[in-house]
Amino acid sequence: MARQIDYYFSFQSPWAYIGHAPFRQLVEAHGLGVQYKPVLLTGLFSETGGLPLAKRHPARQRYRLVELQRWRDKRGLDFKLWPKHWPFDARLADGVVLAALAAGLDPEPYMQRAYSAVWQTERDLADPVVLTELADAAGLPGEKLVAHAASDQIRAVYEQNRRDAIAAGVFGSPAYVLDGEVFWGQDRIELLGDALNSGRAPYRAPV
Repeated sequence: MARQIDYYFSFQSPWAYIGHAPFRQLVEAHGLGVQYKPVLLTGLFSETGGLPLAKRHPARQRYRLVELQRWRDKRGLDFKLWPKHWPFDARLADGVVLAALAAGLDPEPYMQRAYSAVWQTERDLADPVVLTELADAAGLPGEKLVAHAASDQIRAVYEQNRRDAIAAGVFGSPAYVLDGEVFWGQDRIELLGDALNSGRAPYRAPV
């Protein structure tokens, strides 16, 4: 049976975008099962002591921009540091992933397009028309999924993901949870790979 990873993310997060391709490479190399768990970051931050970007000290904001440039080069990507339509309300875009899963569909082709749409081509992922177009381009029933993404059923799953994240010790995006061990940030993907390669038991914080 394939090992499972819980993948917490939001399209709002540049770090999730930066880490998505290497994460998928790791998933494919190890034949992992992925539980996609998009989560609303504002709620997650507020419950775990984090601050939204605008409320962080200017030194932290400046350093974030430096780090984005470093990792842009490191991962061989080309993206905007301040996309035209960012920040945006990610509920609907994240919800399309949940709607695809609820329909038994693979959200991955949509996710690849959605990440690029935010950070490279500067599309507005709060716009249902844009989301429908992206899902259609991924071979998914865009109109149907976008409509379902706005439903009470999907909102309930989205909220449950937030609760699951808190219970798992997740406090940011992206986070990869393997056997209860949290790997926070795209810069921990190599450590996640080490854990998979070694087959070691999960690390735990001393109580």
